[in-house]
Amino acid sequence: MTSRLIWPLFIVSILDADMNIRGHLQMQSQNYLTHPDDKHNHNTTSFAQIEMNYTHESFEGVFKASAQGDFHDLQGSSDHTDRSFFRLDEAYGKYEFEESQITAGKSIRFWGALEVDNIVDAFNPDDLRSDLFDPDKLGVWNMAYTHYTDTGEIALILKADEPDQPMTNYPYVYYFFPEFVTYSDRLQTEKSVNYPTVYLKYSASTDTAYALDYAFILQHGYDSQRYFSASGPLNGSAVDFNEHAYLVNKLMNYNTLVVGSTLFKLEALYADVLNEPRISDYYHIGLGIEHTLTQVYNNADLGLISEYYRYGTLDKEKYTDLELFESFQNDLFIGLRYSFNEGNDAGIIGGAIIDLEYNEQSYYIEYETRLAEIFKLALDYRYTNPSNDTLTALNLMGRHQRLGLKLAYYF
Repeated sequence: MTSRLIWPLFIVSILDADMNIRGHLQMQSQNYLTHPDDKHNHNTTSFAQIEMNYTHESFEGVFKASAQGDFHDLQGSSDHTDRSFFRLDEAYGKYEFEESQITAGKSIRFWGALEVDNIVDAFNPDDLRSDLFDPDKLGVWNMAYTHYTDTGEIALILKADEPDQPMTNYPYVYYFFPEFVTYSDRLQTEKSVNYPTVYLKYSASTDTAYALDYAFILQHGYDSQRYFSASGPLNGSAVDFNEHAYLVNKLMNYNTLVVGSTLFKLEALYADVLNEPRISDYYHIGLGIEHTLTQVYNNADLGLISEYYRYGTLDKEKYTDLELFESFQNDLFIGLRYSFNEGNDAGIIGGAIIDLEYNEQSYYIEYETRLAEIFKLALDYRYTNPSNDTLTALNLMGRHQRLGLKLAYYF
């Protein structure tokens, strides 16, 4: 008798819920006008992503998955890039109370304020099979309790695992290790891979003449910065590289302040490395300013952007920024953002990233627009001029020039 009552109530509950399904299909082509001779001169990928949201009363469930296919993976083994995959990005539940929220599952969180590089966006590692200049994030298993205040929120987050980071193969342009190096995607951790990383995050906004948004994050657990070790001497013979994660106490902060037509941005962090003898305590700071000129032509707005990044270690006897492949150690970005404001999200952004220490430059320009509401078109051009005498990440990749085209259908 009881089951006869429960099942109709369950069916009514399902029918009363709100289910939303959306996603996109994408084709991307990149032609490398300048590249190392023994690497691919072009790359074509197909990409698909689907996201489902289930909402019933105070509960929301989210599921997101992605798949990518690379043209070269269909060719002979010497051309394989290992960029084809199926990936579960998110699968979590969220329950809202009157003044708080609980979430649990696999998810992606974004932290940061800057344009070129978000140095505090450390919760999710990058997927090393995606575009080096626009990397996807890997979802991680975590749970969080969030309490809402009058001006913001405070959250306690527990991350339960550190995922392996798969990487591409050598023929791909953005595989920046030498050919004789084989990357092992099995992450080496100081303790168990499931050692909990704990975050305490407080974020808020001010309701004054100047709009200030700010966030402070305290972390204990595995650092987002990683280092590599080799199985043998780097003398041209075959060698394996392993990625290592170590424990830190870390303080992070990011802020935006709006004063009239000017946006000020700050990201900063300090890491206290606990036990790893190779890695020094370090700091990383990013400062930015963006001033918008409105209606410079018809309805178009022009944003003038400048950002500066500084990274430093406190113990010079340990790994330096070069050994850690840290690209934004003493860099200046100067750029422009042009928004057409014609109702199709069309815009152009570009600029120059100048390494003030190693004499490197990277230039780019991107155009993006919507077509017929359901299509998105993106074009980009990039040119990097690496250091001639210092073994930086860009030096390992070599001089680089590319044209990119991306067309996506949204449903």
